Amino acid sequence: MEKDNNLQENTKIEEAIEQLQKVPSQEMLTHTLTVLRRRMKEDGELIPSVDQDAGTGSLQMRLLKTKDGRSWFLAFTSFEEQMKDSNPVMSAFTAKISQLFQMVLEEEKIDGLILNPWNRTIMLDKNLIRIIIGENGR
Repeated sequence: MEKDNNLQENTKIEEAIEQLQKVPSQEMLTHTLTVLRRRMKEDGELIPSVDQDAGTGSLQMRLLKTKDGRSWFLAFTSFEEQMKDSNPVMSAFTAKISQLFQMVLEEEKIDGLILNPWNRTIMLDKNLIRIIIGENGR
C-alpha cells in the first residue's frame, strides 16, 4: 500500500503536464520540471515500462523509437496510465525517479524518457533531465 500512496503523489506531475499541454509556454515547462524535481527529491517513484527478452525471458526497459530515429525509455506516473498501454508486459514494480533519470543519462543510445506516452505525455530529453536533477553541465 505504501507504493500506491507514493504513486498517488504523482497526480501533481500529471496535473502539471496537463497544464503544460493546455498552455504550452516556457513558464509552464519550468513549473512542470519543478514539480518533477520536487517529486524526485521526495523519493518519488515511477513505473518503468518493460519488455520481456524473447531469448532470455528477462525484463528490460522498453524502448520507443520516434520517427526522427531517436530512442526513448518509457515510464508511467500511475498504474492507471500504464493500463492505457497496449504492451502485454505490465510492470508490477516501481523505481525511484532519480534512478530512472540516472539510467537515461548513463545510456548512450537513449535520448531521454517519455513519461505517460499515451496520455498527459512529456518527453524529457537528457538536457531537461539534467535541469531537473540540477546538473549544470550539458
